Amino acid sequence: MIDMAVVGGGLAGGLAALAVRRAHPELNVAIFEAGDSLGGNHRWSWFASDLDAPGTQLMAGFATTEWSGGYDVAFPGHTRHLSSPYRSLASRDFDAALRSELPAAAIRTQARAAKLAAGGVTLASGEHIAARCVIDCRDFTPSAQLRGGWQVFVGRHLRTRTAHGVADPIVMDTRVAQHGAYRFVYTLPLGPNELFVEDTYYADEPALDRAALEARIDRYCTAMGWHGDRLGGETGVLPVITGGDIAAYRAALGGAGVVRSGARGGFVHPLTSYTLPFAVANALALARHARLPGDQLAALFEDRAQRHWQATRFYRSLGRMLFDAAEPEERYRVFERFYRLREPLIERFYAGNSSTADKLRILSGKPPVSVPAAIRALLGKGSPLVHERSQ
Repeated sequence: MIDMAVVGGGLAGGLAALAVRRAHPELNVAIFEAGDSLGGNHRWSWFASDLDAPGTQLMAGFATTEWSGGYDVAFPGHTRHLSSPYRSLASRDFDAALRSELPAAAIRTQARAAKLAAGGVTLASGEHIAARCVIDCRDFTPSAQLRGGWQVFVGRHLRTRTAHGVADPIVMDTRVAQHGAYRFVYTLPLGPNELFVEDTYYADEPALDRAALEARIDRYCTAMGWHGDRLGGETGVLPVITGGDIAAYRAALGGAGVVRSGARGGFVHPLTSYTLPFAVANALALARHARLPGDQLAALFEDRAQRHWQATRFYRSLGRMLFDAAEPEERYRVFERFYRLREPLIERFYAGNSSTADKLRILSGKPPVSVPAAIRALLGKGSPLVHERSQ
């Protein structure tokens, strides 16, 4: 029997195993990942202000790209430079760092889980691994128990033929055709001749037309004067949670006594879909309580999930106004107005730590949507977070 089986080697699972390993090197912890590598094919980014000192220390061992000078946003009505330092981590560097710190025997790739229970994990191969506690860190499961919309994106890693001249990340550029959703282009300068360019949509449906989005990235890069060779890329469809019943959602996942963390456990920023600050916080909490019996650890994380749900209620309300009160082509105005506010407020917003004064300030003044539409959105339930809306 092992002490802890972490199922899912993405951000939440990898950080959980790392934090427990650092705090309790004597415990036998193993990661079970369905894919070929830890972290899959992703890039995670965050603001330095998203993490406290222990969280920053947990991330210190990873090879990240850092921009201490801040970042830019651009809207049809205004552009702005903000001073918050920005960080980004590629999944290949995530995988390399975890393999350097965790014992080789602790990492099981191509090990898809078929069944999770309080006493262990059964793999698709039929192998059963007994464990004192099981941590479920797999991807989010679409569910009619939750409501909202979707964040759909295609990213491209590009090597330009000449220096691109971009100094700081462009976190949002909405000076593009909106195409029936809140659309923005996100650009990270990874080196003098390297860029990561992502086309992102806050869409009503979880449909990703890769060919169409790739063509739009082509046009954007041409307009910006960026020409070169493609080094790689990624795609994604993430939930933007605006409501629902988190307890019913988690109960429907089954496996009583299993610890639910990561996006599957509901630990996301409802409006931005960011997961890194919450994955870090959960990993550190898991390390603090790693010696608890599995059922007690599961109960502790059930309480954390409920508290996270309550703490992020405000962001779900904003999400309902974004999806249900604003016309798709006009949704960018919500963020355009938001990015006129004070920088400390913006930092706390992304970290999921908005104060009462922050919330009042965000809601004060002339709203970017009509008041009757906002009221209808707040009173409505929203659409179920399932891939087929007819279900």
